[in-house]
Amino acid sequence: MRIRRLVAVLGVLAVVSAGCDRAPAEPADEPLRPQWQALSLPAPPGAAGRPLLRDAVACDGRWYVVGGLADAAGETRPAAWSSADGASWSALPVAASSFYGRQHVLYAAACRGDRLAALGAKNGGVHGNPRTGTWALEPGGALREVPAPFELYAGPRAVSVARLAAGPAGWLIAGARVDGAAVWTSADGGRFAIREGVPELAGDGRGRTVAYDAVAVPSGWWVVGAVLPPGATALAPLAWSSADGRAWRRVALPVPDGRGQAQRVASVGDGALVAVGPVRDGFAAWRLAGGEWRRVGGFGGPGPGVSSVDGLVAAGRGLVAVTGDGGGHGLWYSADSGDSWRTMAMPGAVPDGGNSAVSVAARGDRMLLVADDGRESRAWWMGLPTIDR
Repeated sequence: MRIRRLVAVLGVLAVVSAGCDRAPAEPADEPLRPQWQALSLPAPPGAAGRPLLRDAVACDGRWYVVGGLADAAGETRPAAWSSADGASWSALPVAASSFYGRQHVLYAAACRGDRLAALGAKNGGVHGNPRTGTWALEPGGALREVPAPFELYAGPRAVSVARLAAGPAGWLIAGARVDGAAVWTSADGGRFAIREGVPELAGDGRGRTVAYDAVAVPSGWWVVGAVLPPGATALAPLAWSSADGRAWRRVALPVPDGRGQAQRVASVGDGALVAVGPVRDGFAAWRLAGGEWRRVGGFGGPGPGVSSVDGLVAAGRGLVAVTGDGGGHGLWYSADSGDSWRTMAMPGAVPDGGNSAVSVAARGDRMLLVADDGRESRAWWMGLPTIDR
């Protein structure tokens, strides 16, 4: 479910060694210091447990948080919350239909109009692999598990089911199978069909591919990820575009030494997209404008462990990225579509690894942050105009 686990499967260390090549805009300013306001999410009905907040999204005038609950013995069950104003929250009814679904932790979500869909998983079986499934919110009803054949997401060809996106063309999941990057598509966010072994998307003689994230655009979809070339020891960043989720076109993202990964992507308006991911000397940002991807900015530096980008969201007129470096999570803000970045102070320290997680969502001039430091999960609310520049 997490990027660093997939990197381990590929046998590739993320690019954490220091280097001399860097795109401009190394931030040197003091961190931005938002006025975070703590939020309270009510306990869902049923047995008590520790909240496990994993992802947040906003659309059509509503906010959603998904995750789960863990009891004292470590047993888990899915949970989700919604809010009309971001301040007052209610727990959504959750209806599981399978043995593993009743134990899912929901780790990714997307919404379109009044429709919410989520990905959930629970490790199990002889090999302890994730038992993954999808969930869909019924209008005015419960967030319900969608029955699916076992090998649609799991089975001997499974590698990862990473992120979920929604847009005019429907719904799309980005991930990977044994032969490389794959996607799952759906018209309504309920039942998905897998697209694996697709030319240009899947691995081939140029290397094994993996997809990490997706975004909807008026013309269809963009997916970002990476490729491990034959004989190489590090991944190289890629992006793919498709009008229908069936046929794909591959684009190599520019990076000076050929090393890096594009792990998150977001729309910044006017047809432009920004992708962010780890490179040798920290993190890089690429922007698609006028049909061409360019590397436009860089930030951060090598950390004590595997670096990853765990979130990227358009926030007001800017972008907010969530990163991990093996030591802790961090927030970064760009006011110029990825050209330059400044650190943003978090409301509390969150380690990177184990059961920790950080996610952000934004709508208008408000931003929601949820975090789990491995001991407790909390949520905060912030008005973007209150950022201290």
